[in-house]
Amino acid sequence: MNTDTTVPLTRIVLASRPQGEPTADNFRIEQAPLPSPGEGQVLLRNLYLSLDPYMRGRMNAGRSYARPVEIGEVMEGGTVSEVIASRCDGLQPGDVVLAHGGWQTHAIAEGRTLTRKLDAGIAPLTTALGVHGMPGFTAYAGLHEIGKPQPGETVVVAAASGPVGATVGQIARLHGARAVGIAGGEAKRAYVRDELGFDAALDHRAPDFADQLRTACPNGIDVYFENVGGAVFDAVLPLLNDFARIPVCGLVAHYNDRALPPGPDRLPMLMSQILTRHLTVRGFIQRDFISLYPQFLREMGGWLGEGKIKYREDIVEGLENAPAALIGLLKGRNFGKVVVKL
Repeated sequence: MNTDTTVPLTRIVLASRPQGEPTADNFRIEQAPLPSPGEGQVLLRNLYLSLDPYMRGRMNAGRSYARPVEIGEVMEGGTVSEVIASRCDGLQPGDVVLAHGGWQTHAIAEGRTLTRKLDAGIAPLTTALGVHGMPGFTAYAGLHEIGKPQPGETVVVAAASGPVGATVGQIARLHGARAVGIAGGEAKRAYVRDELGFDAALDHRAPDFADQLRTACPNGIDVYFENVGGAVFDAVLPLLNDFARIPVCGLVAHYNDRALPPGPDRLPMLMSQILTRHLTVRGFIQRDFISLYPQFLREMGGWLGEGKIKYREDIVEGLENAPAALIGLLKGRNFGKVVVKL
């Protein structure tokens, strides 16, 4: 691996806050000298960058579950990174770690935060950003703590070809539940059904999608893992069984909204359904259940080794292409976990 510390740092910063859909003008590419690590720190060369839907929310000002990226700051994101200089005991040049290096070629990190070393001989490095990392853990934790699928129950998941949704359905089947996946387009639908082994897979773009969903769930829906919102949730809501559980992981259909959707206020109807059907609706992020992370690493590692969990990656070459890749991800253009190879 290249350990040259004389090359400049290249980074992508937030140039302006989006008004609706992000554009290339919301990002700016910069170069700077490489920083030197202080006591207890390491200098990282980022090898792979994860792109995820939550990044759109971090581009907005205002209160959320994490502080926004400020104008002029490096866009944030998880990375697989190589240590190229260290002033931290236990980390040496050449070590490869899971980090939070952001949208840049190099980063300074506190050594104490780099608790997971990676070995390409055990699993591909990129899986630490996908199925064996944050997206996989999000699926695992949301199902384990909120969804709680039981044998014979029906689990429906939106964005089922993506890294979270694909993992949700496969874990649900390992628990003996039926898995119904919702994706966009025939290629993704076929992948969910034929390669991932879901019991049924539907295209939300189909004009009769709501009817197809009803047919695929003859006994109703016991768990709906929400990644999307919008028209998909509208089709799911009438089919929810009493005591159904809804882990709310994402609402990508609404991330670019600039105002409330048109039409009548449907909140009273939703609240009525929550009351009369005894629904559990809980929003979460993966760190809410971080105590499960060691258990997840063990179980997912075993499932991957045994071929019980499959995954797909969408590799983008070059940091300069990260903005376009994120914009495409938010429009559903990706197929699998989006990873930028730096």
